Amino acid sequence: MSEVYLEHVNITVRDPQKTAELYCELFGWKIRWKGNAIHEGTALHVGGEKSYVALYSKGDFEPAPDSYSHVGGINHIAVVVDDLDAVEARVKAAGLTPHNHGDYEPGRRFYFDDPDAVEVEVVSYPA
Repeated sequence: MSEVYLEHVNITVRDPQKTAELYCELFGWKIRWKGNAIHEGTALHVGGEKSYVALYSKGDFEPAPDSYSHVGGINHIAVVVDDLDAVEARVKAAGLTPHNHGDYEPGRRFYFDDPDAVEVEVVSYPA
């Protein structure tokens, strides 16, 4: 069997361009594609070589209060980084608040909520 991996997740945001720019700033990602999408919306793909986050919008939405309270909600997305402290500094510089720091076997992590209330876990594993 060939390698199986998660290629992307698709989330709804208010402004795909703005969210993509934030994720590029925080994680060093690139915009891979943008264009028209289902239901007369727009989408933008941001990420690395093998995986990305699809950012979808078809208008101005209000963020859901809590993804954990309904079936089908994405509770968080996780991004693996080499330098957790450097990314946390960029998160703070972007005006976002890191929370729920934790050291665990086998790594370290923290979370933050992006401007659309998407919770992002940032994790680092020792080499």
